[in-house]
This record gives sequence, structure tokens and C-alpha cells, in this order.
Amino acid sequence: MHPVKTIALSVALAASAGLAHADETLDAVKSKGFVQCGVSQGLPGFSNPDDQGNWTGLDVDFCRAMAAAIFNDADAVKYTPLSAKVRFTALTSGEIDVLARNTTWTMSRDSDFGEFIGVNYYDGQGFMVPTNLGVSSATELDGAAVCTNTGTTTELNVADYFRANGLNYTVVAFEKADEVVAAYDAGRCDVYTTDRSGLAAQRTKLSKPDEHVVLPEIISKEPLGPLVRHGDSQWADVGRWTLNCMINAEEAGINMDNVADMATSTDPNIKRILGTDGDLGAKIGLDNAFCANVVAAVGNYGESYDRNVGPDTPLKLERGVNALWSQGGLLYAAPQR
Repeated sequence: MHPVKTIALSVALAASAGLAHADETLDAVKSKGFVQCGVSQGLPGFSNPDDQGNWTGLDVDFCRAMAAAIFNDADAVKYTPLSAKVRFTALTSGEIDVLARNTTWTMSRDSDFGEFIGVNYYDGQGFMVPTNLGVSSATELDGAAVCTNTGTTTELNVADYFRANGLNYTVVAFEKADEVVAAYDAGRCDVYTTDRSGLAAQRTKLSKPDEHVVLPEIISKEPLGPLVRHGDSQWADVGRWTLNCMINAEEAGINMDNVADMATSTDPNIKRILGTDGDLGAKIGLDNAFCANVVAAVGNYGESYDRNVGPDTPLKLERGVNALWSQGGLLYAAPQR
């Protein structure tokens, strides 16, 4: 055989073997009986444990939705609390199956650490300051001491913003989010900066929340979403279509209360979403009713949002850009067909 053809054949066989070896996560998860989900160390509204160790939040709901999609049991999840610094190591090492921890989707992270399977919260970085500081704009923060987390895009964005505006600052950084909150609350820094959703969440932990204000500037794009390891396209599809299912269900008017009745619908789109027509679930190794199981157990995206971070929660976050595309927001899931 010609040497070039031999090399080409070897490469093709190696790639084929690698792909066959890669698509194992779903089988491994089914074998052990639960999804190991990496979450934050405690961020109200997104992933936060109560005194009994029960986890709730928007990101937790995604973990529960994956469990419902796979096992028809939203409780078939175990949670691994992770700092921003070690979250990617936990994913790439196989310690967790999926990372759902208010993580910003960037190009370098997508290439270096894993595959983002969608956005479950569109955000942007902001600044919070004590009201007695007398500051109404981030442009007035020259010389400020800024509290933040290590191992995040937050540090990079702060550097870009202050440099671009000719401002001096000092970083006061900690690995754990609660350490940042405690330092800011104790007056060790003038400013706390993170994603604006994070500011809303962490503000609830301050000793006097009403004496702090979030400044109007949004200095970055922070599309937050879950990610899985590279190399397993089937597992990525399970995560991707679990999230798409929740978004598509909201758009189609399917919710926890009516999902059973909707299963008798003659609407072709609803039948595909709920698996009463076609074999979409089987294509990714799931039951065809996987989306119906997700909505029945966890709800659609809007229900999860309202329950965890919406206007009637302590975070009081309006839907804004996280509304459906049909309602002026950015949420636009690929169709299930």
C-alpha cells in the first residue's frame, strides 16, 4: 500500500476508534443510576443548598432536568460544589458528568475545557458599592479596591474596563464566593464585581442589603451555561436537548400543570416535543417521552426562572433578555423535529 494511503487509513481508524470510545458517558451514567453535576459552592437562585443539604436554583433545575430526561426521576442527581478555580479540572478529570455552575461561555473555555451546550442565563458584569460611598457610576471608581473571585472572566473584564477608562484600582481576590462577600461586607474593599445576577444573589447575604446599590454600567457579555467534556457527542446532545426542551416547552405553552393533557394534542409541534410522534428521543439514547418527563418533573424554562430568580423571589430579576425571542428576549431554541 502507498505510504500516504497507509497514514490516512491509520488516522481514519484512530479517529473512528476514538469516537467509539468517546460516546460512553450516557451508558456510564445509566449504569451508576445518577448524574454527577458540578454546581457552585452556594449562589442563591442558581445553585444553593439549604441547611439539610437540599439543592435548588436555576442551574440545579438543569441538573434535575437531565436526570428526568435520562431516568424519568429528577432526584437521580448528586451534586459536587466547586469553586470557580477548580470547576474545569473537575469536569475534564471525570469527577463530574456535567458542569452547571453559572459559567460564562467563551471561545477559550469552549476549546480548552469542554463543550458548552447552550445558554440558560444571559448576563453581564456589573459593580455593587455601598450607598454611603456616594458613587453613582463606575467611572467614579478611580483608586477603588475591588473584590472579586479568582479563576473567573470577572478579573479580566475589570482589568479591561479600568484600563480603557484610565482608572486605577486594586484587586482583592478570593477563591470562594462567600469569602468575597464577607470581605466586601466587612469593608475590606469599596466595590464588589461579578455578573449582575450574582450581585443580586450575593446582595441577599449582606448584613444590610438595602445599604448597597448596583451601578448602571454593564461592562461585558456573560452568556452563562452548562458544559460537558469534549469528545462525547451523544452526551452533549442529551444536555443540549434537555435545555432546548425546556425552552421549546415554554414557547409551546406546555407546563407542569398541563403536560399530561397536552400529550393528547393533535398539534404536530407539541406531539414532537412530548414524544407522542416520531423517535427524537431514541436518536440520542433517551425515551421518546424524555421532554414530557422533564416538564412534568421540573417545568419549562419560564417556570424554572420564575421559581428561582424571578420578580417574586429575593433576587427580583425581570426576564429582560432572558425572555423568549417571541417576547423580545434572546431565548431561541432549535426546533424539535
